[in-house]
Amino acid sequence: MHKNNSNTKEITNKIFNSLSYVIAAAVLLAIWWVLSALIDRPVLPPPGAALLEFYAQLQMGLLHHGWVSFYRIGASLLLALAIGIPLGILLGTHKKLDSFVAPMVYLTYPIPKVVFLPVILILLGFGDSSKIFLITFIVFYQILVTTRDAARGIDPGLIMSVKSLGAGNWHLYYHVYFQGCLPEILTSLRIALGTAIAVLFIAEAYATQQGLGFFIMESMGRFNYPRMFAGIIGMALLGLIMYIMIDLFEKVFCRWKHLKK
Repeated sequence: MHKNNSNTKEITNKIFNSLSYVIAAAVLLAIWWVLSALIDRPVLPPPGAALLEFYAQLQMGLLHHGWVSFYRIGASLLLALAIGIPLGILLGTHKKLDSFVAPMVYLTYPIPKVVFLPVILILLGFGDSSKIFLITFIVFYQILVTTRDAARGIDPGLIMSVKSLGAGNWHLYYHVYFQGCLPEILTSLRIALGTAIAVLFIAEAYATQQGLGFFIMESMGRFNYPRMFAGIIGMALLGLIMYIMIDLFEKVFCRWKHLKK
């Protein structure tokens, strides 16, 4: 009986979550339609025209541009995680090292790294490498600081308990620090995703012929505003897909977090 109630609750939650997305999309489309009617200028076409153009552009190369942008963001986030998580845990567990590195992080973190885009383009070229490096460079700080602070907050009693069971450094770092920091890391990753998409748009707007940023700017240059909004819809869907992927990852690897609720 308890199992049936649990299954029913899970199905109800899934239906509610699906409906919430549908309702949110309907509200946003309604606001868009009202603004389009009020402004009444070609630069803001009605949602119907933009959605029809989006469907048409899917057959004409928009999917390719979306895949390129997805690859650039995905590679950047993975690199930022691969560098930021180990370094963040290291700083969070070694106070002397953190006291030496922290001032450098605090001094360089506020600098808007996007201003280095011309230098990065000259050094790394106009291909994927420069875009991936720039996004990784920016997102890395968010992952690093969050991981370090989360590692500092691990309960010392838990650490001593695991050590008393004979756990070595690897088991301690993976099973205690990494898994204990993972929810905070994923939260920072969600925030970093928005930053990554914004930086990607800027990076793809210059000296490239691929990606959603290029697609949007090229459409604007042609004064083809429905096509431009088709690219904007594509970028919004890209962010939504990656956000859902992070949520699914959390549900699989942080099950204990959801069991508390």
